[in-house]
Amino acid sequence: MRILFLADVFGSPGRLILEQELPGLREKLAIDFCVVNAENATNGAGLTPRHAERILAAGADAITLGNHALRRQEIVPYLATTERVVRPANLSRFVPGAGMSVLATADGSEVAVISLLGALFMNAACGPFEVVDQLVEAASKRTRVVLVDLHAEATSEKVGLARWLDGRVTAVFGSHTHVQTNDARVLAGGTAAISDAGMTGPHDSVIGVRAELAIERMRTGMHVRFEPAEGGVRIEGALVECDANGRATSCEAFRFPT
Repeated sequence: MRILFLADVFGSPGRLILEQELPGLREKLAIDFCVVNAENATNGAGLTPRHAERILAAGADAITLGNHALRRQEIVPYLATTERVVRPANLSRFVPGAGMSVLATADGSEVAVISLLGALFMNAACGPFEVVDQLVEAASKRTRVVLVDLHAEATSEKVGLARWLDGRVTAVFGSHTHVQTNDARVLAGGTAAISDAGMTGPHDSVIGVRAELAIERMRTGMHVRFEPAEGGVRIEGALVECDANGRATSCEAFRFPT
């Protein structure tokens, strides 16, 4: 199976390039299953149901979220109606929606998608290590292909979770920092991992935000309303192949245009 994970879609520039290019990329790369982290897809913070539906229509099989999962009020009831948008499993138990979903590919094979928040600066109800074993056990009863998106600040936390899950899941994708790391690899037990898959959006920016606005807040300490930048738009993520047992055979960082 060939799996494409696309990293944090940021604002309308990220959505537009995704909608324009994902159908062709799926065909060109012979993708069997595509996961998109879209927690910043609506104006750089949060996701609306309308934008979720557009991303799914463009070719995403599943959408994962992150620390801005609940930023848009209208997403809350929507989460209760869909299995294809997976919110972090370690949010409060009162948040509707699923933190793990098992979804079908075109040929009927099943893939489990788990979304988690890191413990550092993420305001999760509990740490990811407290819930991940139970989630993986439940997912593994349904399918051998299990994908985890850990939305986290610390690379150490992402590396640690990948090593903890090595041999039990197909891939651990890091997201959130919007800066693609150079450590795509397959661990000894057969789990693919990358500490951060990057950002789908405007890279002539400060992690998606117009640079002058982000710098003004950093320099002055004053509140500045952020807006998505526009230049240097590209798609980033990770491409994984796995065998019939769900063991990864390859993992590489992905970037388009290169």
